Amino acid sequence: MVKQTTNYGDTLNQAINIISEGTSIKGDVVTSGDIRIDGTLVGNIEAKGKLVIGPKGKVEGEIICNNVELSGLIKGKIVVHELFNMKSSAQIIGDIIVGKLSIEPGSIFTGNCSMGSNKPADDSKQSK
Repeated sequence: MVKQTTNYGDTLNQAINIISEGTSIKGDVVTSGDIRIDGTLVGNIEAKGKLVIGPKGKVEGEIICNNVELSGLIKGKIVVHELFNMKSSAQIIGDIIVGKLSIEPGSIFTGNCSMGSNKPADDSKQSK
């Protein structure tokens, strides 16, 4: 377990949360740390750290986090602020919004993708 200190001197525990193979959860998960899913989650995930979905991992719901490494299956909308890494066994059914996207040959994606800055376009730069 890694401990992190905030600006206020408080200590936060940054643990890695694991949903093991053979485990099925229905409900939302919110964490300030990292999470690994090798089982099944039906619900939404909001993580400030990294989300890893193993080859047998399945998520059905909305995902919002900083980084994702996907080897399993996701059905739903995905928002990744930094890097989304799709391994060769990855499968996505849904839309993704990412900062950066890495896709290995063999991965499957059905949906729409928006990549780059999450900020809206600056209209003031357009000519009049």
